[in-house]
Amino acid sequence: MPKFDISLSFLSLFAASSTLICCAMPALFVALGAGASVATLVATFPLLVSLSKFKIYISVSTFIMLIIAGYFNYVSFYSPCPLDPGLGKICLRLRKRSRYIYYFSWFIFICATIFTYLIPTLYLY
Repeated sequence: MPKFDISLSFLSLFAASSTLICCAMPALFVALGAGASVATLVATFPLLVSLSKFKIYISVSTFIMLIIAGYFNYVSFYSPCPLDPGLGKICLRLRKRSRYIYYFSWFIFICATIFTYLIPTLYLY
């Protein structure tokens, strides 16, 4: 299994987590009525304000990274594992772990997208 497949899965997890932290967490806190927590969070980490200005670019780049990681995950899933039984088991286990990390990254990205773009528009009406 290529080593870059695991690193791409972790990179997509990091990108999805950054989308969650910069854009979705403040919207979630406000939706739950914890506006003071958002004010404290922004006062503690002022970089969140400047990051939230670029939330569309962050979301699009995360989406592109997830698509690329999914392609490499798909390619490595159908590539052959070593014939050695020990290495074959490790290869299959790493493929499964990489697939789970990839799915978890998509879950984080979808939740972040919902709380960043969908929920605030529902509160406008």
